[in-house]
Amino acid sequence: MRMNETEKELIAMVLSGRTEAFEPLVTPYRGPLLALALRLTRNREEALEVAQEALLRAFRSLGRFDPARSFRNWLFQIAANEARDRYRRTARERAAFKDVADRAPSAATGSAAATRLSRTDPEAGHDRSELRADLARALVSLSPREREVFVLRDLEELDIRETSRVLGCSALSVRVHLSSARRKLREAIRRDFPHLKEGR
Repeated sequence: MRMNETEKELIAMVLSGRTEAFEPLVTPYRGPLLALALRLTRNREEALEVAQEALLRAFRSLGRFDPARSFRNWLFQIAANEARDRYRRTARERAAFKDVADRAPSAATGSAAATRLSRTDPEAGHDRSELRADLARALVSLSPREREVFVLRDLEELDIRETSRVLGCSALSVRVHLSSARRKLREAIRRDFPHLKEGR
């Protein structure tokens, strides 16, 4: 998907100092960007922060944007990088918390019980929003890279080449991770969400 003439004109305006042109440039992508961030982070508040930070980074880096690229895919790449950075920071924070929790068994036990309780979803029936929630839970079974590849390729419908460019990896890596992601999701659906498999 190549950049259209309107996008080229708006980028030129921003780079010439007319920063107000940035808003109409990114407005068409706010929704898709937030949807991508939500699928990658599985948390709405975090997704909003990822999407906002991605737009800020895009504004600061616009002078380095390659006009031969798709502007949409460039934004997706920035958002994916931001989500990945946040995941790494969160992982470090979890490790630090675990270190503290290991020194306080009773507190850790209470925290684990609260975590298990918060993950319980007793609601019956599956309308469209519930199906989306099921998919989000199924995505937990994937590694961060598998989730990125699956979201971009199968949900955002980028092709293999575009996905590899957004993630900065080879097309072969995309295919390998996509195959693994699809296999894990099939297993998760059979195990935890049989109603999705049965189409109910």
